[in-house]
Amino acid sequence: MGFTRAILPRRGLPRDSATVTLYFAFLPILLALAGAVQALFARRALRALAGTPPPPVPALPASLLKPLHGAEPGLADNLAACLAQRHAAPFEVVFGAADPADAALPLAAAAMAPSSTPARIISGGALLGANRKVSQLVHLAAVAQHPALVISDADMRCPPTWLTAVTAPLADPAVGLVTCLYRGEPADDGLCSRLAALGIDWHFLPNAALGEALGQAQGCYGATMALRRDTLTQIGGFEPLLPLLADDHALGEAVRAAGLRVIVSPVIPAHVMSEKSFITLWQHELRWARTVRMLKPGGFLGLAFTHPVAWALLALALWPDALTLGVLGLTCAARLALAQGVDAALGVPGAWRRWAWLPLRDLLSAAIWAAALWPGSVVWGAHRYRLGADGRMVETTRTP
Repeated sequence: MGFTRAILPRRGLPRDSATVTLYFAFLPILLALAGAVQALFARRALRALAGTPPPPVPALPASLLKPLHGAEPGLADNLAACLAQRHAAPFEVVFGAADPADAALPLAAAAMAPSSTPARIISGGALLGANRKVSQLVHLAAVAQHPALVISDADMRCPPTWLTAVTAPLADPAVGLVTCLYRGEPADDGLCSRLAALGIDWHFLPNAALGEALGQAQGCYGATMALRRDTLTQIGGFEPLLPLLADDHALGEAVRAAGLRVIVSPVIPAHVMSEKSFITLWQHELRWARTVRMLKPGGFLGLAFTHPVAWALLALALWPDALTLGVLGLTCAARLALAQGVDAALGVPGAWRRWAWLPLRDLLSAAIWAAALWPGSVVWGAHRYRLGADGRMVETTRTP
């Protein structure tokens, strides 16, 4: 009680009421301080990952599977980057879309025209399950020619050495799947696209890097997944993933269950983010958050530590005092150090110009985390789904 008495009356509250208020503020103070420490460890983990060179092993023949849906902003550059990979072994790119009239297909054809990389377009094909991306992967894998299969989302922009970095570890028969983290890159100058990219850079990327460094994340990140065809056959192909929302998580778990390792390559491609409105940004990030809560409830609760500024503001609101004001300043400094470290590791030019968005981005991330504590439907593209306890998707409505 000595600590309590030392800071209590200076407000007009009766001592008992003030004591109760301080006790309510104590938990957010602890969460804020723990989150500040976590931010510094995440900063260190990301800088270590970004500074790790890929292993010097031979390149493997590979088929790059690229499901497409719509002419997303930046798509032409993303596709050109796939075709321009510097890969010492033979490789091909197989583009696919469910609808032969999909607006992405002319962009794929235009990217293929000046390229010497073997590439083709597969369109049409039956919708095999609720997960439309996996349905396309089944069709694309059926025509792929090489023993290493690499899945890359349409909104990924990969550096020239990416394909080698994510396939070379598959030469080790104990490695069943290679994945990688990614950074954010706004597709346009809009506020929502910028906030989306900052959420990747300052929240997802360093926290995932820390989880991997501690051996706790055990992730499989769907933006890039590489595996051998014999591994895919061993786990039953892509078909078991057709009804699932988190197909990447399920694929990683299936590979681990087969006794093979899933490793994270140090290469960090860019996730090109385009959000037309705050509503689409909110729906997109809420889908991610609810998926994490469904798959790893304990890990999702642990994400409370990644929002120290929000906890510090709550503590300050409950107990406006020099102590809580100091906690807020400490958490802001830790978050700024994290942002600076991430931007330096990624080589972001003129990074200081975007640090003014850090408070807004942090509060938005905290609000999405809080909203995801409650179950609900998720929106994916033009479709709304209800999620079962086993991760299966049931389409409920089609959004406008």
